[in-house]
Amino acid sequence: MDKRTILAIVLSLAVLLVYQIFFVKPRTPQKVAAPQQATNQINKEKAAAPAAASTATSAVTKPTPKAAAVKPEPPARDIKVETTHYTAVFSTRGAALKSFKLKDYYQDCHECTDDIWPRVKGFFTGQKEVVKPKTKDFVELVDVHDGMPYPLAVTFPDSSTDVAPDAVFDTNTGKLDLINTKEKQQLVFSKSSDGVKIEKIFTLDPAGYVIGLEVKVHNLTSSPITQVPRINWYQYVDPQKVDDSYGHDGPAVSVAGSIERQEVKKLDSEIVLGPNILWGAFESKYFIASFIPENPSLTNIVMTRDADNMVAVGMKGRKELIPGGQNSVFSYSLYLGPKQYDLLKTLSVSLESSIDFGWFKWLAIPSLFILNFLYGFVLNYGIAIIILTTIIKIIFWPLGNLSYKSMNEMKKLQPKIEALKAKHKNDQSKIGQETMALYREHKVNPFSGCLPMLIQIPVFFGLYKALMYSIELRHSPLFFWIQDLSAKDPYYITPIIMGATQFLSQKMTPAMGDPMQQKVMLLMPVIFTFFFLNFPSGLVIYWLFNNILQIGQQFYINKKLA
Repeated sequence: MDKRTILAIVLSLAVLLVYQIFFVKPRTPQKVAAPQQATNQINKEKAAAPAAASTATSAVTKPTPKAAAVKPEPPARDIKVETTHYTAVFSTRGAALKSFKLKDYYQDCHECTDDIWPRVKGFFTGQKEVVKPKTKDFVELVDVHDGMPYPLAVTFPDSSTDVAPDAVFDTNTGKLDLINTKEKQQLVFSKSSDGVKIEKIFTLDPAGYVIGLEVKVHNLTSSPITQVPRINWYQYVDPQKVDDSYGHDGPAVSVAGSIERQEVKKLDSEIVLGPNILWGAFESKYFIASFIPENPSLTNIVMTRDADNMVAVGMKGRKELIPGGQNSVFSYSLYLGPKQYDLLKTLSVSLESSIDFGWFKWLAIPSLFILNFLYGFVLNYGIAIIILTTIIKIIFWPLGNLSYKSMNEMKKLQPKIEALKAKHKNDQSKIGQETMALYREHKVNPFSGCLPMLIQIPVFFGLYKALMYSIELRHSPLFFWIQDLSAKDPYYITPIIMGATQFLSQKMTPAMGDPMQQKVMLLMPVIFTFFFLNFPSGLVIYWLFNNILQIGQQFYINKKLA
């Protein structure tokens, strides 16, 4: 094969190669021994503490954590909070979150058609796969089993007085209905134990998914105490669950602006990250439960998984010396909701980076903005994708014309190139020199035919990321059988048509090289079709209509040059 043909094959395979490079599993955070991390954390806190506080601390004997008094706990009760966006159920057990359902998002796409492949497979093998029934349940962010503590429980390890994550708090609130109000309301829990009173104050905003949390620690004694708060998100993870190769279910942390994602199955021991924690979270592909500290530089994240497959993501705050008769306040912002870029961006802590746009986010984010803008007019993301495809094609139209003209010129030179090969068949250097001289003589650039494809590769992956991870496309229909643009075509119709248009476009492209090389190039549409079978239907629609527009452009150029 000559260099030009090899280059053409490489460019045709570029999409597949770049996919392997850029869409690998997220890296696992480095595991660090917990005692060493704790020592480092204490040393940093000591270095950052004011001189006066250091003096006061030295005057106090290092406290020994007190065991909670053994006494009957009152029965726990639930407090229901209703807004237009979610239904939350808090429990006095831990003053924590028992349930959090997002009313704008269903767990299943109950209007979507079932994938036809299991039925086809069952027809030939005689084995029928059990299809999980679809429900109309809302997305639930909380998943804990009986006996497990609830998310948003606050404990105080390494402190004078600790509070169990399942300790029962008091509250005077029975329920909160925020549907018909625009005012924020508070839900207050309190508990007194061992000379310390703990208050947890949730500030609920009916306008969105942000919840404020203040943890007030009152020292009811005359002696100073030391408290180190840890807010925890507990989540059960089914060990039998098959991981989504395109998403991540598990802890995610922003450490000094770098996103660390921990694979749950590799969480075999305690992992400590920090300081400089901007946010910590438990995430899925489209949703996130996150907490944001008030002092990132004094915050660490502790991640664990126990024998019952309960994953804990704990945000450990600053060490606070509280004099007798005084109190201290630890503040957090919570975001429990969809990974919607514009909503996350308003928090100004780079929480939008939890959307895995990858290296091509500089193209994925503008693509998403344009899609949302077009959707505002056509009210259909599928149609918006088609319009965006047309816009991209118009932008690249001059480059496409240049490419096709160059390939036609090279096709005309093919007989002369073959003659050079026959003339200098034993001298590859001479063949190369004569070929380049031939290109210069006829003013043909052999690389100009590849330029449009090179430019479209990052555009393709930018749009791929936008369509794969943008919640706007989740359960968003096009028409007929395509009711979820973020999922694959259940009947595989669009990828097959896409492969056919790819084949037709390949046939219309001026053929170069020997017959064997031309046959190899014609296999590319088949390879692309197999890869696109499981791609989001929105992405397949983009590539399909891009092929259709490309065929039209090729027809126009071929007719013009005829």
